[in-house]
Amino acid sequence: MTYLAVEQNVAISTQNQAFNSILFLFRHVLDKKIDDISEAVRAKGNRRLPVVLTKQEIGRLFDKLSGVNLLMAEIIYGCGLRLQECLQLRVKDIDFERNAVTIRIGKGDKDRETVLPESLKDVLASHLQKVRKIFDKDRADDLPGVQLPYAFERKSPNAGKEWPWFWVFPSNTLSVDPITNIVRRHHVFRGHMQKRIKHAAINANIPKRITVHTLRHSFATHLLESGHDIRTIQDLLGHNDLNTTMIYTHVAHKNRLGVKSPLD
Repeated sequence: MTYLAVEQNVAISTQNQAFNSILFLFRHVLDKKIDDISEAVRAKGNRRLPVVLTKQEIGRLFDKLSGVNLLMAEIIYGCGLRLQECLQLRVKDIDFERNAVTIRIGKGDKDRETVLPESLKDVLASHLQKVRKIFDKDRADDLPGVQLPYAFERKSPNAGKEWPWFWVFPSNTLSVDPITNIVRRHHVFRGHMQKRIKHAAINANIPKRITVHTLRHSFATHLLESGHDIRTIQDLLGHNDLNTTMIYTHVAHKNRLGVKSPLD
């Protein structure tokens, strides 16, 4: 552990992973009690500020996207979603009347509700009409239903064949479920969106390290700059700890207004 921290200069998360691996090895494989290693040097935890795009850069990025890719990017930014949360959206999770999006079984196995942008309602409704055709074709072909969460499939085995449970962003092709070996329709895969955002950032000539998660960081920062309180933003993001949300106060432009450089 000391070697990793001192000589390899690894990040604290890397050392923690090694630490947990060692504990697992001793306790569950070797069946031995591990000696006290609390005196080992621990890697230093450094605070990293998130990369955030300005609203103008968001516009330039979106100009380089189109179709479903653009809609997914707009939902991730407009709702503050993680990539996986966007991919796993079901038809029933979209509430057009209440302007709300429900995230089921998000990070930490929690449900939460966030805002549905008014500007996306018509585009999203049109998109779901196209998705309905894919759903109807799957039903006509008598394909197995979509994957359901946890033990719900045992309780309601036919729910996967119902429209409310269908993916908002289904894949264009069928795939084999690695757990059950059932050929069914999955949602769009993670790598697809990650590549599209990377290419769009390069084409938009934005000199920042941009990932899909950058859109979520930008969502939180822009809300903070608009004057929304930090607790509301915490709820929308689904953070357990307020300190996690507070990181955006360090990158929000409004916190630097009024502070003028001595050079100026």
